[in-house]
Amino acid sequence: MEFKFCPYCAHPLEIIHFGVRERLYCGKCRQVQYRNPTVGVAVVLVEQDRLLLTRRRGSYEGMWCIPCGHVEYGEDVRSAAQREFKEETGLDVTIGPLFAAYSNFHEVENQTVGIWFWGIRTGGQLQAGSDASEVRFFYPDALPRSMAFPTDLLVCEKLQRCLASNDLQAWLASSLAMD
Repeated sequence: MEFKFCPYCAHPLEIIHFGVRERLYCGKCRQVQYRNPTVGVAVVLVEQDRLLLTRRRGSYEGMWCIPCGHVEYGEDVRSAAQREFKEETGLDVTIGPLFAAYSNFHEVENQTVGIWFWGIRTGGQLQAGSDASEVRFFYPDALPRSMAFPTDLLVCEKLQRCLASNDLQAWLASSLAMD
């Protein structure tokens, strides 16, 4: 959604050239109104060389994705990943190292930056939460055809490469040593 009025004073916004981009500007407040992507987090949980996915409810209904959600204002990204994972899968996880990060442009009006963390199960009961209709493990080379997000496919390709080359354990060991 693009603002038409200043969120602070309700004055109509105008378009100005600011640097190399056009920006929305409030002449009354003398403020540029930046439009920034939101931050999404996801947890990559692999057990027995299989990746846990959720079948979505709501947006992208019926499609599969790596368990994910949005970071709330004032929330740490790792805490958000842990919370979202628990809400969608019923499982508790320790959040490990960063596995991948991508800009998501598949929804032009709702752009996000996605952060995928490695997760290690620590407890809980596997069950679909309120945002999911199903949770299930898949081999990365046998993913469902109906994946919700193109960037999840990039993460799955990276995971396949790591598993195929036996680099996953070495990557994980070195990443955990740096965290």
